[in-house]
Amino acid sequence: MHDPRSNPGVFLFGVWRLFVFLGKRRVTEDNHRMGYRNLQECVSDLERSKQLVRIDAEVDPRLEVAEIQRRVYQAGGPALLFTRAKGCRFPLLANLFGTIDRTRFLFRDTLDAVRRLVELKIDPMEFAKHPWRYRGAPFTAMHTLPKFVSRGPVLANETAIDQLPLIVNWPNDAGAFITLPQVYTEDADRPGWQHSNLGMYRVQLSGGQYQVNHEIGLHYQIHRSIGVHHAAAIRRGDPFRVNIFVGGPPAMTLAAVMPLPEGMSELTFAGALGGRRVRMIRRAGGLPISAEADFCIVGTVDPNGLKPEGPFGDHLGYYSLAHDFPVLRVEKVFHRDGAIWPFTVVGRPPQEDTSFGAIIHEITGPIIPTVIAGVKAVHAVDAAGVHPLLLAIGSERYVPYAATRKPQELLTCANAILGQGQLSLAKYLFIVAGEDDPQLDIHDIPQFVRHLLERVDWRTDLHFQTQTTIDTLDYSGHGFNAGSKLVIAAAGLSRRELPNAIPSDLSLPSGFRDPRVAMPGVLVVVAPPFDPRFGASDGEQERSIGQFLRHFDTASPINAFPLITLVDDSEFSARTINNWLWTTFTRSNPAADITGLGAFVHQKHWGCRGSLIIDARIKPHHAPPLIEDPDVTRRVDALFASNGPLHGLW
Repeated sequence: MHDPRSNPGVFLFGVWRLFVFLGKRRVTEDNHRMGYRNLQECVSDLERSKQLVRIDAEVDPRLEVAEIQRRVYQAGGPALLFTRAKGCRFPLLANLFGTIDRTRFLFRDTLDAVRRLVELKIDPMEFAKHPWRYRGAPFTAMHTLPKFVSRGPVLANETAIDQLPLIVNWPNDAGAFITLPQVYTEDADRPGWQHSNLGMYRVQLSGGQYQVNHEIGLHYQIHRSIGVHHAAAIRRGDPFRVNIFVGGPPAMTLAAVMPLPEGMSELTFAGALGGRRVRMIRRAGGLPISAEADFCIVGTVDPNGLKPEGPFGDHLGYYSLAHDFPVLRVEKVFHRDGAIWPFTVVGRPPQEDTSFGAIIHEITGPIIPTVIAGVKAVHAVDAAGVHPLLLAIGSERYVPYAATRKPQELLTCANAILGQGQLSLAKYLFIVAGEDDPQLDIHDIPQFVRHLLERVDWRTDLHFQTQTTIDTLDYSGHGFNAGSKLVIAAAGLSRRELPNAIPSDLSLPSGFRDPRVAMPGVLVVVAPPFDPRFGASDGEQERSIGQFLRHFDTASPINAFPLITLVDDSEFSARTINNWLWTTFTRSNPAADITGLGAFVHQKHWGCRGSLIIDARIKPHHAPPLIEDPDVTRRVDALFASNGPLHGLW
């Protein structure tokens, strides 16, 4: 007799029919275990559970609400509903995802079910082995299909762009931006929701050269699916239509930042995570609209040109400067009754978007080894600005009989990582062999760096890519979207002990001062600042670094530190691990800013025999860091003072 398990599809279909029957009873008996239908349900739930505070005092959407949000986020405080923002018709919602615990709470009914789907993606036969564990999987899968309807709450009212909340986060921002947008586009080559993209690409609502109420700016970084859709529309000569949703179910917001493979619709993930099918309104001649969104902007990208977008205070902790980006011609602006405007504040990490990265890793982390052969774990370091630094643990199995282990398979793993979607934007990739320490935790950054520095050989383990692309928001390179990458791959036995103290006989050349230990094996030193009248290309960097290199040789005691970082402020850089990470990896371009003691080139491979040196000083071409307006800071101080309206907020 034929065993149905020999055909997984037939077997799973039979099991699925059984669970449909069981699931109907389960849904009837436990119907409350569903995700939020809209943002209003979410706000009410958070308020009931004392995780949201209403702020009825009048606050200014220009800079004040952002500074309040940043303070509450840093304190691990509640979500905030501003009911009287000056000049705003709508309440503002901030800090919704402000803690990882609250983020888990928002999706508490569905997270386990989504994780089960990920497990089945890794091994589909787990369903046959443990059917009761995966009894809810068919229903979670059913939620992935959007439900198309003819009407929805979002279409209840029409308004104009200048009537939307115009929130400005940082003093030098060019205007107001949408910071939690869900930008929906479809592929002109393969129209329909199945190949749609829902992405979080920032939108400039005011300022600059945009015609008020008729034009807004649309910024997207390279390597994003919206770029593929835009290119297809241009190639075909079709209008490039864009719908921008704001608010709605929290699952839609998180789906917009999920790193799904190109061509896989984020609507499927939103349905699974939201515990219900996403309701989309069909519109003749246009793209579908999220029925439960609070707001929707409908428009078409201007085919005739670009306009400067920005500056904008961004998530690396610096301003992204004004550059030409697409212009969206606004056709309609809709909003539901009782609409709420959610926003976030980006800046030097950690910020609220840190929770996005944490929850995404919890959901997708286990699937990494199935996507990239030999890779056990990958971690984009939030404190370093995410894209500037990736850590990875790989396998080193190419020559299992060798007496000593050295990076070989790790280099294959590294190339594969840098070929994966947004991971390709990484500037530094540190990768080590899992076999050297099976207990190594990729999220314990000091321990990971220590493990690498104990084993790395600067003569062989540095692998540069020059004249390549880096993150659009990273201004450490030699041009817009242009810079270099460095892979550091280390494997084998420990080759050195890492010092914790500065040698008593250490002397520094003139102009270099205040050495400090940032962590074992890492020395930070203040170097002469760049003269703003000159750039690195004029030889100033070569002169100052050359002075440092001439002062030492490979026998100098400073070489006990395998890594030296040259900085503008060593006390700040060494004060915390996060300060060192941010300073070092946001202010350096590997090909331009790395040198070393005893440097050499052999067969086009660069290495050094002594300490590796990273020049992490601020250079003249860097974007300015984000600094709060002191007048606004004083006003917000007064709001939080003992007699202020925000005293005792949490």
